[in-house]
Amino acid sequence: MNKAVSDMLRTAPPAPAGLASAALRRGAGAAPPAGPATALPPGALLAEASLAAGRLHEATGPGRRAFAAAIAGGLDGPVLWLIDARLREMLCPQGLAGHFDPARLILVRPVGRLALLQTMEEALRSGAAPLVVAELDRAADLTQSRRLQLAAGSGGGIGLCLVPEGGLATNAAESRWHAAPLPSPGGSARHGWTRIKSRHGQPGRWEVVLGRHAAPA
Repeated sequence: MNKAVSDMLRTAPPAPAGLASAALRRGAGAAPPAGPATALPPGALLAEASLAAGRLHEATGPGRRAFAAAIAGGLDGPVLWLIDARLREMLCPQGLAGHFDPARLILVRPVGRLALLQTMEEALRSGAAPLVVAELDRAADLTQSRRLQLAAGSGGGIGLCLVPEGGLATNAAESRWHAAPLPSPGGSARHGWTRIKSRHGQPGRWEVVLGRHAAPA
């Protein structure tokens, strides 16, 4: 891992979660709904979504960045976010403020897919960041995803690959999610999260109200 990145991970101060909240309602493919949606604290959101620590996960769909930001809001400590420097996509830290404190964000732009995957692997193995997010043009292949899975298992953090819908492939990821915004009357920020696959859980769908728009409990 780049020494500058390593230094930033060591010195990044832990920040309490709490800027993100969510209201979830189970949908088709999951357990029957138990009344109206209930606001859950970020930690409960993480448990409900079953993003196991020490594992590699994937998210696709137009709401995949918001999905990653919501997961970050349920964790403490630095969030390492990797984007290929050759891509035009940018990440606005202030746009994440509704989910987690942007001061926790460490944005790194390796040059090329191979460098990005290597940085992700080394960061996961170090365990210095509880969440490592990588934006990819296509999914990690079977060999790459196995390496990332082993690295996450060694470090104990969560690896999350954000992949365009046209770039999915069979690999070793623990779970795969589709995330997309939903019509949101009244200014709420509603998203639909669908767990497409999971090695240790059932497929399911959740309606989520993200960020500071979440309804009170």
